[in-house]
Amino acid sequence: MIRDAILSDVKSLGDLEERCFETDRMSERSFRHILTRGKAALVVDDENGRLRGYALVLFHDNTSLARLYSIAVDTSLRGKGIARDLLKASEERAVARGATRMRLEVHVDNKAAQKLYKSVGYREFSIVRQYYEDKGDAIRMEKELASHLARNLDRVPYYRQTLDFTCGPACLLMAMVAQVPDTRADRTEELRLWREATTVFMTSGHGGCGPIGLALAAWRRGFDVELSVRDEVELFVDSVRSDEKKEVIRLVEKGFSEELAATTIHLAPRPLTALDLKERLNRGGIPILLISSYRLTGEKVPHWVVLTAADERFVYINDPYIDRDKNRSETDCIGIPIIPAELDRMTALGRRKNAASVIIYPPRKNITSTTGRA
Repeated sequence: MIRDAILSDVKSLGDLEERCFETDRMSERSFRHILTRGKAALVVDDENGRLRGYALVLFHDNTSLARLYSIAVDTSLRGKGIARDLLKASEERAVARGATRMRLEVHVDNKAAQKLYKSVGYREFSIVRQYYEDKGDAIRMEKELASHLARNLDRVPYYRQTLDFTCGPACLLMAMVAQVPDTRADRTEELRLWREATTVFMTSGHGGCGPIGLALAAWRRGFDVELSVRDEVELFVDSVRSDEKKEVIRLVEKGFSEELAATTIHLAPRPLTALDLKERLNRGGIPILLISSYRLTGEKVPHWVVLTAADERFVYINDPYIDRDKNRSETDCIGIPIIPAELDRMTALGRRKNAASVIIYPPRKNITSTTGRA
């Protein structure tokens, strides 16, 4: 019988984990956390009190993406269709939670699991080198749980931010590589972009990057750029308490604005909505958006993401931040499906509900230099 797991199953789940895996095991503590506080679905195959297998699905906050984090069947019972039944039940739980896509990772040597996933509609979309504890590679797979979804989610190659404060540069790198595939995208360039676009201060740590700074960095590299921002100073000045830091932010933004006036960057006449951004995508632009990360991670800080695709129901974003504390991987951060109205809420920042976006278009013609300023 397939049913939802309960707390009294924790000991049996831990024992099953020990029997099924030699590495990358979940602990009883992890199972208990999932059942009490995790945003997840955990189903088990129970035969008269004996757990024959389980499947664990994690959900991404305020999005329509689900991830099959783990599935296990007792080694003595494999080949009896238990994994297939658990997978079906997991998909049903995901659909009930509003998920439209299920993703997973599978060891490159696990041919039986790959065969099962492919037989029920999963497709490969990338490979992660040395993903597992044994240094084995992982194949990423995905299944659409709803019809009429965007399929070109690989239009924008993924780049993970390497520091807590470089989400903006990471997003800009993704957008520029999507427009010019041979664009340099590494940590050196990530930091170079941050140095060009930083606000100097933000909260108690290193400064984040503002929309004007990022727009200028892309423009200097030859890209055609559109900018939408109402009051950039107000986006960041309230994030610090010191009057001296507030004054530094204002001076930095004044310099950015003066430099902006000498460029051909297009200024949008009003804040861009999700529908406006979909139209920019259709025109060949790659939007990067400043959102409140609270609706994704629960932390009230500004955060940059990339809009990668859209269809009749959703817009899709790449999130450069991988939250390891929430058992997330790159798989969870690529092509996250979001309802347009939810995206509009995410981009309404601060007390004034400011919205900021930078649209990166293909390079301008007749550019004499596309070298970034160090």
